[in-house]
Amino acid sequence: MILALAIFCFAATAVQFISIAIAIARLRRNLRPPPAGQSSAISPNPPISLVRPLCGIDNYADDTLTSTFALDYPDYEILFCVATANDPVVPLVETLIERNKSVNATLLIGDERVSSNPKLNNVLKGWRAAKHDWIVIADSNVLMPRDYLTRLLGSWQADTGLVASPPIGCRPQSFWAEIECAFLNTYQARWQYIVDFFGNGFAQGKTMLWRRADLEASGGIEALAKEVAEDAAATKIVRDAGHKVRLVDRPFAQPLGYRSAAEVWNRQVRWARLRRASFFAYFLPEVLSGGIWPMLSFAFVAGALGLPVAPSVIGFGALWYGGEMLLAASAAWHFTALFPLYGLTRDLLLPVLFVSALRGNGFVWRGNAMEVERMQPQRMMALMRPRMREFAEDSRMRFRSLRLRASQAISPTRRMLSQPMRRSLRLRRRR
Repeated sequence: MILALAIFCFAATAVQFISIAIAIARLRRNLRPPPAGQSSAISPNPPISLVRPLCGIDNYADDTLTSTFALDYPDYEILFCVATANDPVVPLVETLIERNKSVNATLLIGDERVSSNPKLNNVLKGWRAAKHDWIVIADSNVLMPRDYLTRLLGSWQADTGLVASPPIGCRPQSFWAEIECAFLNTYQARWQYIVDFFGNGFAQGKTMLWRRADLEASGGIEALAKEVAEDAAATKIVRDAGHKVRLVDRPFAQPLGYRSAAEVWNRQVRWARLRRASFFAYFLPEVLSGGIWPMLSFAFVAGALGLPVAPSVIGFGALWYGGEMLLAASAAWHFTALFPLYGLTRDLLLPVLFVSALRGNGFVWRGNAMEVERMQPQRMMALMRPRMREFAEDSRMRFRSLRLRASQAISPTRRMLSQPMRRSLRLRRRR
């Protein structure tokens, strides 16, 4: 048992630091994004329609919505969408539109129900009213930098069907907001970029760049109603069309402000149940994620070897969460000296979160009660097998490519080292 725990601890630690190294390399790959339209798959500076569904007033709503008007891009329109005219965000949007008359912005009000997803119902009118072929759907709480559209277009490649961005937490103003940062940044965003590294990126509803023709060919905006979450449906639609979901090189921030324990927990449960319902094969490994199981294993191994358990576990935890702090620092994400405490709290919640995702199907989003599909193990396994085979084959191809590159890099060194050895053998023979 001690040997098994030692092997698990070593493997988990290796995965932790390899994933951090890959994420750092991926996030630093393009520190200077190319000018808009420099991708060979896109004409220079195509006009873009920016659709922002709104519901209520989020923390920092003035900042996030104002950022929509300050984008450094030559030709784009803004379509704000709300379901009802009495939504409290309407006066703020009307003020911003009046204040920024030089920007083409429109407020659309109405609620056409095509699904159980209120966000998709809200987006529908914006998609239909969009004038341009390139359409960005962005949540109201995304803080857009000036090069927002440029960076999205810069990530589009010839085989791309959608460009998305995971949310990155910033400006936390409470203990539980710090916990949410630990969830969003060095945990969830990191693993999204790892999966993207292996060519199996997932859409994230916070930001999605579409080419209208691609979605229309798959049934139009209404096709996103096939899943409870529109981003899960988007991922499957893009993959079924033979394209890939790409993640933007540097993700966009979401200012958090104050968060209560209930807000953070309910949000994480909602996301976990959506992952379980839509991508069960990717959800299952979450039972072993986080630092709690490796730390417990390390404690048993340290005790068996006669090492002081408490100092050993503290040192292991410092190493584990220090790696995540290195990732946050490298990506310029929010973190503080108390991050190990926040990361540990997050990881203590992960097993409970996993069980909660398995045991329940319902959740509430912005006052709307919703429900995911109930557990059907046989059907889930049948759906998992093709995805697992596809992922395994893609992983084998990538590892073969890496091994080939490594051998090509090592071969010149071997030749250089072998030349003195050959000379030495010739001298010995002559002697």
